[in-house]
Amino acid sequence: MFELKHHTGQDWVDAVMADFNRFLQDHAAAEKKASGMAMAMLSHYPDKAKLVRAMTDLAIEELIHFKQVLKLLVARDVTLGQDKKDPYITQIRALFRNGTSYFLMDRLLVAAVIEARGYEKFWLVSQALPPGKDKDLYVAIAKSEEKHKNLFVELAYEYCDKAEVDQRLEEILVAEAEICAGLPIRAVLH
Repeated sequence: MFELKHHTGQDWVDAVMADFNRFLQDHAAAEKKASGMAMAMLSHYPDKAKLVRAMTDLAIEELIHFKQVLKLLVARDVTLGQDKKDPYITQIRALFRNGTSYFLMDRLLVAAVIEARGYEKFWLVSQALPPGKDKDLYVAIAKSEEKHKNLFVELAYEYCDKAEVDQRLEEILVAEAEICAGLPIRAVLH
């Protein structure tokens, strides 16, 4: 449906593979937060039936991903870890505009771009892992993130003007690329 403007490099993959436990801790936190975000969205827009149904399903799916990553942590005897502020999420959420219709559109499109970034990075991780259950899990999670990316754009089209959505998505993609280019390489999702 759309392509990211910044592509994650091999140096990030190398950092993740060098400290996979830290990556798993961060990934678990991200899945937990994504489930909470979906619940917040459906609570904020109870009058939008399609959004409520979609966010209910998304919250459950993200929580299942959290449980799957938690299982990997437990198998490695690694604690869950503390939730930390994510500089990427903080910066991309700063793109939200004020105003009811703009806020909904921006919320949906920023979520779409975050999911697209998740798809890209989880796919890269899946390709770096040796054959086995971990690799299979990351292939499945990557495919799920790709569906989520498209879901958020479809919801934006449902509730907002398509031409405005397309224009705003392009603006967010450009801003997101700048955010990514400025982040340090670390063994975390974003």
